Amino acid sequence: MAKPFSPTIEFTVRRCQPELVAPAKPTPHVVKLLSDIDDQASLRFQIPLFFFYPHKPSMCGGFIFALRLNHTMSDGAGLVQFLKALAEIAQGACEPSIPPVWRRELLIARDLPRITCSHTEYDEVPNDDDDETRNEDMVYDSFFFGPNQLKPIHRLFPHHQHHQNSTFEVLTAFIWRCRTIAFRLEPHKEVRFMATRNVRGIQSNPPLLPSGYYGNGFVFPAVVTTAGKLCRNSFGYALELVKKSKAMATVEYIQSAADLMVIKGRPSLTPLRAWAVSDVTRAGFEDVDFGWGKAIYGGPAMPGAGDFLGASFFVPHKNAKKEKKEANRLGEYTIASVYIFSFHEEAVFREPIRPLFERTTYELARVF
Repeated sequence: MAKPFSPTIEFTVRRCQPELVAPAKPTPHVVKLLSDIDDQASLRFQIPLFFFYPHKPSMCGGFIFALRLNHTMSDGAGLVQFLKALAEIAQGACEPSIPPVWRRELLIARDLPRITCSHTEYDEVPNDDDDETRNEDMVYDSFFFGPNQLKPIHRLFPHHQHHQNSTFEVLTAFIWRCRTIAFRLEPHKEVRFMATRNVRGIQSNPPLLPSGYYGNGFVFPAVVTTAGKLCRNSFGYALELVKKSKAMATVEYIQSAADLMVIKGRPSLTPLRAWAVSDVTRAGFEDVDFGWGKAIYGGPAMPGAGDFLGASFFVPHKNAKKEKKEANRLGEYTIASVYIFSFHEEAVFREPIRPLFERTTYELARVF
């Protein structure tokens, strides 16, 4: 027999005048120096992130946790470390399992600054595009790349190199080339690609950054080609450029970047015809557990990086079929990723790549 419908719950709310609840004691504060990698113009912005936590029987329902971060304070890896420390304390720990380390002096310019690497990501490029790539003509969208989308993409690349290519490299090269085609640029125009690379994983003796360091520890190595070369050559050409960008990130490269900031007055990344990808599929945002379980999504809330609108994020996600990972000899990479990108709306729907894109549950670009 069906249970009778539950009656409506009634409760009373009393509205009062807003009251500032001050802390019992003054909040501790201190002025600390940022590193020259932290204090670059391209990181002086607030980045929004949010986390979706699903309904659980012990809770009233699912909920969203959101925050904004001043990027000069921390990068993705550092923020995850901070949030996990907060989660540990929220669940009863007296102190975090990984003590935080400031040590921003590790990434400041040398006593005698010298630029020892090529940093085309900071080139001053004159804007001669007229109306080719106006921001108001861009569309931002999210796409899910699961096994069914990635298999045909992998087949576009040389088969003898499959065991050498990561899924990130293949997918990034594919999208960069298609994105550039959609822009319909003149063949001689330069285009740039930047793969943000964190130096925490670079092998050095002693390690460049200690465990617990939560400042910015990444660089934007750029590769440059022309629209004509990128669009007319095979996908393998784009793939080699993506690999080159990744390989440029070394200990010397980040030190050279810190020196450049001092020598050239902290320039911004060049935004003209440039595309940057930040891969946060393994950052661990979705693993942050405040006692409510893991998030079904955790990460950036919208595309772009401050004034640099040509920034996209690869994030882990599951579609309605629960597709997330595919273990294969191409790197066992998280391939169910929300991809946020931009190009001319009229051009994108004429491109044959659109059928490969399956809409994700979360249209991140439309939430805000």
